Amino acid sequence: MRALPSAARGCIAGAVLATAVCAAPAVRLGPGAPWADAAALAALHAGCETVRHRPLPGIPVPAGTGPFLTALPVLLAGAFLLPPPLAALTAVPGALLAPADEPSRTARRIWHAAGLALACWAAARLFDVAGPRSLTAPHFPWVLLPALAAATVFCTVLTALDGAVRVTAEGQPPRTAWRGLLRGALGPHLVHGLAGLMTAVLWRSAYGPVAALLVLPPMYLSCWVFAQYHQERIAHRATIRALVQAVDIKDRYTRGHGERVGRASVMIARELGLAEDRTEVLRIAGILHDVGKLGVPTRLLRKEGPLTSQERSLIELHPEYGHEIVRGIGFLGEAREAILHHHERLDGRGYPYGLRGGQIPECARVVAVADAFDAMTSTRSYRRARPVPAAVAELRKCAGKQFDPRMVRALAAALERHGWHPDLIMSADPDPDPDPDPDPDSDPDPAPALPRPTGGPPPGPQLPAPGSRRGGSGAPRGRHAAPRGGRARHHPGRSGDA
Repeated sequence: MRALPSAARGCIAGAVLATAVCAAPAVRLGPGAPWADAAALAALHAGCETVRHRPLPGIPVPAGTGPFLTALPVLLAGAFLLPPPLAALTAVPGALLAPADEPSRTARRIWHAAGLALACWAAARLFDVAGPRSLTAPHFPWVLLPALAAATVFCTVLTALDGAVRVTAEGQPPRTAWRGLLRGALGPHLVHGLAGLMTAVLWRSAYGPVAALLVLPPMYLSCWVFAQYHQERIAHRATIRALVQAVDIKDRYTRGHGERVGRASVMIARELGLAEDRTEVLRIAGILHDVGKLGVPTRLLRKEGPLTSQERSLIELHPEYGHEIVRGIGFLGEAREAILHHHERLDGRGYPYGLRGGQIPECARVVAVADAFDAMTSTRSYRRARPVPAAVAELRKCAGKQFDPRMVRALAAALERHGWHPDLIMSADPDPDPDPDPDPDSDPDPAPALPRPTGGPPPGPQLPAPGSRRGGSGAPRGRHAAPRGGRARHHPGRSGDA
């Protein structure tokens, strides 16, 4: 608890106090209250909360999903069957006994218990006012309306609390903390609200509580289906991780760069208030933005010395190579556009297509700023890392010409709020005593720059350019050349940092 911000501790204390106020009237209910039903439902909920650590053989249940999906009908059944104070108490034992992740394990358990108790109380209160006195056949189908309304209130309370803890504990801006939460959670809550109503009806029927337990196996099956989707997402992330590791092994100078660009892209996206699905796409785009280096000869990426014009043109093909590599991976979505266009410039002097302004996809403009920021704040073999304020100042200097000013402002605001901690992903093979950056203020282009091409013999066998099938020869065409009118910084000890 002490490690949490004071605002988060206050939020948890407020939720606990509200729970105590809601549950306190239970002491006045007397022996005639359905205490036995409340105890049975509380025990059943506690059992559901242990599912994730004792899954059925061969049925993996991702942490945080199995218990919730199987316990939700139990909690809503309690809201339909019990007085509001008892419904609130039903959720507390299981939530307090459930395993929790570090850090702040105790605080997580207390917050989980208070949140579920308040949601159960609110749902039971609404159903008590709007629902029928008994759950018998003559009340169907009208009982569905108050039941769905109660499930909606249950979901709304949990969503409100979830957003509150994002603001107080994670420091997210209030205008974005609740964005998309209710829309994503309402559907599952309504479905499981119907399952909870079925459980409550069977509980009160002639068949008794044992028959009500038959509702839970289908819920566990739905959890298993969701787990398969979760495992598929894990496989997707493993694919991304493998591609990133391949790039890091091939270009040892920028190891860890993709992970940091992905993190900076997420910071920009959240500051802009983008939806969570687009934020995830931008994270992947940042991580994979340099995957096209797999198509560039390793000798060019590791070359010690200046590049020839042909070598530079080959390295500048890496956005197109990257797009070719990931083109068939459907789940990447618009991340493929960011991979292809992250070296475009607002003034049209970028590559590979020289797009201008609004022609550049928004995701590519986000990744371009994140890429340049990490390049400037990372130590490379040819220069030391710039301080974060200096890098932000350089981005602002080039805003409107090279970078989208809106993305630059978003990154600056996010850095001011959250700071920058690149040590969480360490780059390998750092130069213990790199040369200082030669005259950094003289270069108006802070993007990762390539050395000036020099004369000399052309390189050895070249990989065919992605456009060679359309243009005939494998030589780079005009659109693969260096940014028009741009200047490149001369770093004699390093090649191809793009």
